Amino acid sequence: MNQRRADKIMFKEKVLALILAGGKGGRLGLLTDDKAKPVMPFGGTYRLIDFALSNCVNSQISDVWVIEQYELHSLNEHLSNGRPWDLDRTYGGLQVLPPFQDDSNKEGFAKGNADAIYRHTDFIADFNPDILIVLSADHVYKMDFRDAIETHLQKKASVTMVTTKLPKDESATRFGVVKANKEGRITKFDYKPDRPQGNLITTEIFVYDAPILLKTLKELKREKEQLKDYGDELLPRLVAEGRAFEHRLDGYWQDVGTVESYWQTQMDLLDARGKLFFDDENWKILTLAAQRVPAFIDKSADVKNSLISSGCRISGTVSQSVLSAGVIIENGAEIADSIVLPNALIERGVKLKRVIIDTAVRVTKKKAEEIGKARGKNKNAIVLVGKRKVQNADEIEN
Repeated sequence: MNQRRADKIMFKEKVLALILAGGKGGRLGLLTDDKAKPVMPFGGTYRLIDFALSNCVNSQISDVWVIEQYELHSLNEHLSNGRPWDLDRTYGGLQVLPPFQDDSNKEGFAKGNADAIYRHTDFIADFNPDILIVLSADHVYKMDFRDAIETHLQKKASVTMVTTKLPKDESATRFGVVKANKEGRITKFDYKPDRPQGNLITTEIFVYDAPILLKTLKELKREKEQLKDYGDELLPRLVAEGRAFEHRLDGYWQDVGTVESYWQTQMDLLDARGKLFFDDENWKILTLAAQRVPAFIDKSADVKNSLISSGCRISGTVSQSVLSAGVIIENGAEIADSIVLPNALIERGVKLKRVIIDTAVRVTKKKAEEIGKARGKNKNAIVLVGKRKVQNADEIEN
C-alpha cells in the first residue's frame, strides 16, 4: 500500500464509494444473531466496517453510501451519521440506504450483492458518478483506493478488480478466482469454484465505470428473472466483453466472514512481526468508541502478549488473547488464544482456551462445562460462547 502523500494524484472524475453492509453473516454463527456482521467488534476497539470507511476517508473519497439490510439498527448506531470519519456533511458525506419497497419491488430485500446494487440504480444514476467503487464491509486491510482508480483510468476498463494471492495452504473456494495476462487484463473468472485453478482471487474491491455498470445491470435484469451475486452474471459478462483488468494488492488483506478467519485475523494482531498494525499516523483506522476508564491490571494478574482494551479489569491470567472494552477476568480465571467481546465476564476458577465469547456473556463454571462438551474430541476447535447457547465452529462450517 502506498502511504498517503500531499501530492497524491486527484482525479477530475466524480467518484462514489458504495459499501455493501446488508449480509446476515450466518457463517459467524451465534455472533451475528442480534447484530449486523459489519459491526462485529475487531481488535478490541474497532468494528469491521471501520476499515472500508477509513480507507475511503484516507483515500480522500468523501461520497460514501452504505447499503443496509440485516439488523440495521445496530449498524446505524455505530455509523452515527458518519461523524467518526468526518463524513457528517451538509453536502456529500455518508448516506445510508436502507431496504425500501415500491410497486416494482414488493419484498424490499436484496437476494445478493448484484441485486442490492440494482435496487439502487435510480439513486446512483441521479448522483451521476463517473466511477463507482464497490466495497464489502467485512474485510480487514489498508489500501489507497486512488491507486486502483489510477489503474482503472489508464486501462480504460469497464471494471478493475483488486486482486491478491492467497497463501498456498488456504483454499480459494469461497472467493472469485481470476486469471490475468501480462497486461493485467482478466481472461478468466470463476466464482467460488469447487476446484480453483490458481490462487489469484478478487478482494471484493471493485472499481467500475459507473455508466457501464448501470447499463449492464439493467440488461441482466431484463434477461434474468432475479439478479443475485455479482459473481454469478455481472462480472462474467464484463470479463467476456474484454475490458476487465486487475489491480494487485500486495499488502495484508483478510476476509473475516468465517469464524476461523475472524479468529485468525485477530491472532495476527498479536504477531510481533506486525502483519497488520493500526498505529499508523499516515493511515488511521477511525471508529466510534465509548469513553471508558483505562484498563486496570491487578497485582494478581498475569498478562502476556495480549490486547487489553479500555475499561477492562484483569485479576486473572490472560495470554495470546484480544479483550474488548469492559471485560472482567476474575482472580483465578485463565484465558488463552481467545477473543472476548465487550463487557463479558470470566468467573473465578474458569479456564478457557480457543474461544470467542460474545458481548456481555458471563462465563460460569457451568458454562465452561458446556464449552468442553461442545468442543468434543477436537481440542483445537474454536468454540463460540453466547448467552443462550454454545457452538463449535466446525459444526457451523459443516
